[in-house]
Amino acid sequence: MRRREFIALAGGAATAWSIVARAQQTEKMRRIGVLLNRSANDPEGQARLAAFQQGLRQLGWNDGQNVRIDVRWGEDKFEREHQYAAELVALSPDVLLASGTLSLTELQRLSRTLPIVFAAVSDPVGAGVVESLAHPGGNATGFMLFEYTMSGKWLELLRQIAPHLTRVGMLGMANVPTVPAAFASIQATAQSVGIEARSFTIHDAGEIERAVTSFAGPSAGLIVETSASGSIHRNLIIALAARYKLPAIYVYPFDAVEGGLVSYGPDPVEPFRRAADYVDRILKGEKPGDLPVQAPTKYVLVINLKTAKSLDLIIPPSLLATADKVIE
Repeated sequence: MRRREFIALAGGAATAWSIVARAQQTEKMRRIGVLLNRSANDPEGQARLAAFQQGLRQLGWNDGQNVRIDVRWGEDKFEREHQYAAELVALSPDVLLASGTLSLTELQRLSRTLPIVFAAVSDPVGAGVVESLAHPGGNATGFMLFEYTMSGKWLELLRQIAPHLTRVGMLGMANVPTVPAAFASIQATAQSVGIEARSFTIHDAGEIERAVTSFAGPSAGLIVETSASGSIHRNLIIALAARYKLPAIYVYPFDAVEGGLVSYGPDPVEPFRRAADYVDRILKGEKPGDLPVQAPTKYVLVINLKTAKSLDLIIPPSLLATADKVIE
């Protein structure tokens, strides 16, 4: 190669690299605000955040490089959710991720323009956060936990395991918007089979213990609703159910793994990995109101035979055959 041609080629390459370098330097750092309805030391909350971050990395978004992720832990407590929602909205992020109905409603109360992707919301249409599942409209879309009508399934499963039940109590944390509608579905199912249903609205560990103690009896069972506050107190609830020999059904697999009798519900982590895709699409210009709300693709049934034995219950073989996991 002649010296003159080499110099020209080298000069052209240098110019090209200079353009790339300037583009990289001026590339806008995108910002994502995350409001999780768990505590910072909750393993389930950490698993959800990790799944979301992993999903973003697979799509080319790396925290600290081309995106900044601001995380707040609301714990499903109204005061904390309210405070942290305000903090995140004040940062004017490009998109927000909301975990749970309370987190979503607090963010939406403060902004109807910032794009929001949600996960683990039971009934977004019923909660009034989207216009419809197919066409959300507005500034929010995401991944629903389940519809309220699914709540009756918990009672059906509990009756299969403990057919002697004549009373069932639902533990529902205060300030969680989905609790009344979930109980309405349970109550409708209970009435159709002649079972008395009661709802206990609780704020803290003390109220949980008083509610379970007052309701306990040989023909009673429990349904533990899905809020993060309920999950924070899961060990207490599991211990009380064991103490009073109460058959109890939970939503998430880790409840049964940790000693609960049975759990039935969607995979609690997968929606957060899927949420990364919607965040990516919004960062690239799509509007949340044009992205349909998606339902869970799989429900997981976990049965703890050790707990069943301690309660003198025999799990029907047909139910065991359908379980995704059996703890022996």
